[in-house]
Amino acid sequence: MNPAARAAEEFHRMHGHAPTGVWSAPGRVNLIGEHTDYNDGLVLPFALPFRIAVAAAPRPDGLLAVTTVGDDGQPQRAAPVAVADLSPGSVTGWAAYPSGVCWVLRSQGLSGGAELVIAGNVPAGAGLSSSHALQCATALALLGLAGTELDAAGAPSRTEVAAWVQRSENGFVGVPTGLLDQTASLCCVAAHALFLDLASGHAEQIPLDAAGHGLAVLVMDTRVRHSHADSGYRDRRSGCERAASLLGVPSLRSVGPDRLAGLDLPPELLRLVRHVVTENERVRQVVELLRTGRLPDIGPALTESHTSLAADYRVSCPELDEAVAAALGTGALGARMTGGGFGGSAIALVRADDVAEVGAAVTARFARRGFGAPRLFTTVPSAGAGRDS
Repeated sequence: MNPAARAAEEFHRMHGHAPTGVWSAPGRVNLIGEHTDYNDGLVLPFALPFRIAVAAAPRPDGLLAVTTVGDDGQPQRAAPVAVADLSPGSVTGWAAYPSGVCWVLRSQGLSGGAELVIAGNVPAGAGLSSSHALQCATALALLGLAGTELDAAGAPSRTEVAAWVQRSENGFVGVPTGLLDQTASLCCVAAHALFLDLASGHAEQIPLDAAGHGLAVLVMDTRVRHSHADSGYRDRRSGCERAASLLGVPSLRSVGPDRLAGLDLPPELLRLVRHVVTENERVRQVVELLRTGRLPDIGPALTESHTSLAADYRVSCPELDEAVAAALGTGALGARMTGGGFGGSAIALVRADDVAEVGAAVTARFARRGFGAPRLFTTVPSAGAGRDS
């Protein structure tokens, strides 16, 4: 059963009536462009076919009630909270994510109560943006209950909603994420990757058809739980901000590759700057290759990205490094970690005929190292967030 149908069914089972509507949003894979978004840089994500769905109905008592249904079918219900009383720190744990969205939308005039039931199949903790999928789906549901559907006349733009979701995570949940994941979940379209310039806001849909080239994108979930809140993500971001301040620039996007050799910075900051600057160049390179139909040629840039993330940005982990090494050693055209790092997933661009062999090599490498078995699957660029029913 797909997440939207499951959310609707669980809502009806719990409340005895159908929801007013169901909205869903996808997780994402970032093809390349990691840790560049909060540096006003360039990113190239695409949406996954996995989604988080929110079945919703209004409540007349001004309370927000949120229930999530896990893979075991057991509902977890957060204590209802008055929308008027929402403030940073007032809700903790998983419920903080939908509650933070409600808190932000309250500032946009949406103050009514709501009953939300959540179901999904985006792997949690895999670095595939399950939390942002939840927040984006919640935003669409709350807007929909207020009579506002995305893409309708007079509705907020998808990029506006992405900024609201970012504000909810930064200001309510307390995690200083950039705009990559929210924008990907809301703005990606099927069969394309989203080339996004965070400095200018310019967005371009870039065709991405691996199957048409006899290739596949293999996702290798290490099952090492990824969390921005628990990782060194905050330290890396503050280091970038410090480096920009020392260089006298508004963000590291202002530093061109020609300046790298002459930078006078502490070594730990220079490494961060070097990754961000070179990663932006790799995104440009990959986009140009995709525009000219040269998808098989992007592999080296993917691998260089992983090397930079591991050596300079230092956000990899043994499991991610082993997944990348095993894939490359079995003929992958390129491979890299994807997402914030410190666990989560890696991706590999492989020939379609080699998917099983590469997957077996990754699994065998994990077993030899005493790691838990990885979760492996191929994926394609899919549709962004929207209303399901």
